[in-house]
Amino acid sequence: MANLSYKHFTLGVEEEYMVIDPVTRELKSHQQKIVQEGQKVIKDKVKAEMHQAVVEVGTDICADVDEAFMDVSTLRKTISGIAGDLGLWIGASGTHPFSHWESQLITDHARYNEIVNELQEAARSNLIFGLHVHVGMETREMAIHIANSARYFLPHIYALSTNSPFWEGRLTGYKSFRTKVFDKFPRTGIPDFFESIEAYDNYVKLLIKTNCIDNAKKIWWDLRVHPFFNTVEFRICDIPMTVQETISIAALFQGICAKLYKLRMQNLNFMMYSRALLNENKWRASRYGIDGSLIDFGKESEVNTRVLLYELLDFIDDVVPHLGSRHAVNNVHKMMEQGTGADRQLKVYEESKNLVNVVDYIHDSFLSGL
Repeated sequence: MANLSYKHFTLGVEEEYMVIDPVTRELKSHQQKIVQEGQKVIKDKVKAEMHQAVVEVGTDICADVDEAFMDVSTLRKTISGIAGDLGLWIGASGTHPFSHWESQLITDHARYNEIVNELQEAARSNLIFGLHVHVGMETREMAIHIANSARYFLPHIYALSTNSPFWEGRLTGYKSFRTKVFDKFPRTGIPDFFESIEAYDNYVKLLIKTNCIDNAKKIWWDLRVHPFFNTVEFRICDIPMTVQETISIAALFQGICAKLYKLRMQNLNFMMYSRALLNENKWRASRYGIDGSLIDFGKESEVNTRVLLYELLDFIDDVVPHLGSRHAVNNVHKMMEQGTGADRQLKVYEESKNLVNVVDYIHDSFLSGL
């Protein structure tokens, strides 16, 4: 067992940023100028999103969390600098505290026009900002096995990422309202369990054959075996406010994959739970963040979410040294102490009763610690 290699658990991180007008603090269309300027410096690591007030960036394939940290930091600094030169601000929050989606322009691009044409208001109102973490896999067979088991942990890590308590100027009562907005899309949420990679591929083929989708990228689940890369892609999280939080979350996803792989290599399996049960935990995570309780299905009882997060840290502890991610994983303790992005946004709002101050705080935090 000692010579198991974890080298193939590479990381790729995609972040979606909001473009802000420094005067009104509203979301602002940048007319793809940030993307055009960005591509001169960081090539295809920056791209347009469906709404023009969104900029999406993606790292290279990173060998470990340190490489991912360097890459995401560079991306944040680069985009922030370019935006600044254009007289714009950048921020990272799952939703904008008060901007209205109706006033935001859609990017003129065949794929986005097609999505808007099909999904109509569900697409136009989908003005949200997420984090996607890709973890490299040895084979697609191993990928589906790991994805099946990793579903259980999605609500735990989602709770830690919650960063969207406001929507269109209203206090939603949720720590993450972003997923409530996204739920209007088809093929979202926590996926079902798949018997095998063939079963998953057959599902995708059936949807393509029957014109439900034109390719597997229109499956927007909270995690998916990626249709084109050898990765499991985790898509449930709100975009975290800071790089440190993003990297800690990436480290947790990587650690879970490595641990499930290690168990599989010892002929051990993690319990499988139904989507219906896992959704109960996802709902709780969205509503209460790390301050609520989740269901421990093994014990059949409610357990404080923070306690379950500490249990998760214990669960992955033995693979963390192999991944070289100890410092990133340890930062989770700090995240629990200072609260999630949602907790910090709410604190600013409670102190000032002013959503402009919340936007300022989001913008000020974007390069925090870099």
